[in-house]
Order: sequence, then C-alpha cells, then structure tokens
Amino acid sequence: MKTRARAYASRRISVVVLAATMLLSLSVGAQVNKCVDRSGKVVGYGSECPAGTTSQATNIRNAPSAPAPGTASSSSGATGKSIAEQEAEFRKRQMERQESQSKADKVAADQEARTQACDSARSYLKSLQSGMRIVRTDPNTGERIVLDDAGHARETDAAQRAVSASCK
Repeated sequence: MKTRARAYASRRISVVVLAATMLLSLSVGAQVNKCVDRSGKVVGYGSECPAGTTSQATNIRNAPSAPAPGTASSSSGATGKSIAEQEAEFRKRQMERQESQSKADKVAADQEARTQACDSARSYLKSLQSGMRIVRTDPNTGERIVLDDAGHARETDAAQRAVSASCK
C-alpha cells in the first residue's frame, strides 16, 4: 500500500513540475497583446488585458528568441566583416546618400529658378502685348522715359526671345 501511495505522490509531483515547467516556458515566450478600449484607443500592452478592453495580437514576444542553429552569433554578423569594416561601409553609404541628396536639391533649385524666370518672362511679354506703356528710368539722370513705338517693338522681340530661351 505504501508503495502505491509513494508512486501516486511521485506521479503527482512530476505532473506539478511538468505543469510548472510548461507555464514557465509559456510565460517566457508569451505573446504581447495590445489592449484596446471601446473607443479604439490603445490603453496598454501585456499578456492579459484589463476588463472592458479587447485584446489584439501583435508580433511582439516578451523574450528574445534563441538564435537558430547554424547562424553566426558573433558581433561581426553573418557577413564575416569586422566592426571597423562595417563602420567604414556605413560611413561610405552615408556620404553617398548625402551627395545624392545635395545633387537632387541643386537640380530642384535650378528647376525652380528656371520656372520663375519663365513665369517672369511670360508675364513681361504679356504686359508688352497688352499695349501697356512701359516706363524706364534713365540710369544717368534718374528721369522716367516712356518707350516709343520702335522701342516697344524691340522690347517685345527681346521678351519673346527671353520666353523662348527660359521656357523650354
């Protein structure tokens, strides 16, 4: 009878130990859930959500997974390059990215300047074609000079050439 009781107690202890081990392994790699209230606002994260909230699964685990067998676990990574080499490559990529960004910024600024020059030339040509009187200031005397018909025609031709040149 005593042997049966001991065997039963031994099985019971092993079941308890097995259950504790399973619970421990579940809690170590447990899924982290997002807790959302009725209005859709995230109120927290955890393995269990408070009452009145719904649980939404995330891809987050609360413990890092062990590296897969056969993968490199050194600090040099899978490429086999030293940290100094990786740092040099990173800095090179960073410089190339900055250079390409500055080139793109320059191209955009040039395009903006061409667009403004084209708009300005078109506006001036339109004002000349509308028949508006064009007044110039004499640089020597400071007097205002109104363009005559011949000057108006020359100025219109020059404005048309400017539009052709700047609005390609």
